[in-house]
Amino acid sequence: MKEVQDYYFKKAKKEGYPARSVYKLEEAQEKHHLLKKGDKILDLGCQPGSWSMYAAQVIGPQGLVVGVDLNFGQVRTKGNSARFIFLHGDVMEEGVRTKIRELCPLYDVIISDMAPRTTGNKWADQQQSLALSRMVLEVAGELLKESGNFYCKVFEGEDFKEFVDEVRRRFKTTKIVKPKSSRSESREVFVLGLGLKKMWNEE
Repeated sequence: MKEVQDYYFKKAKKEGYPARSVYKLEEAQEKHHLLKKGDKILDLGCQPGSWSMYAAQVIGPQGLVVGVDLNFGQVRTKGNSARFIFLHGDVMEEGVRTKIRELCPLYDVIISDMAPRTTGNKWADQQQSLALSRMVLEVAGELLKESGNFYCKVFEGEDFKEFVDEVRRRFKTTKIVKPKSSRSESREVFVLGLGLKKMWNEE
């Protein structure tokens, strides 16, 4: 298994990405096409920037990627990419959400690779991950366009099914994605929602 992880680490370094996590988005994109040319994308927990870099390439110069993170850092984009804007702060703060809306009132796609600081307590870590995922879903209710897409990391465990069922109620198609680039021992999976239903963000 270590050889597989070394493969993705070396691949990311060779292709100029700051983290191997980029392939968790790339695999979903190649299979499900959640990102499209010209999209406006909100990347929550964007540091160290691999997802934003990849998304900006896929959507091209006519698109926009807004990245939000509690940690400040430089996010580079490659040539012929979308415009990238970084917001430093907590997406749960109204001031940060106001800035997000000022940049773009509604987004085509919301993505999140956020994970809690792990404690070693599997139950506690899973509950914290679930809380982050529910927060991302709440943000999607405010800032995602009708028919927009959602892709979010969550740790499997207690109450995971309830979260997936909630996503399923909100989106026309819902899938659980376990990328090949995820470590086999990891409990992380990604919940993909395609096609936000019309009335959700009006409830």
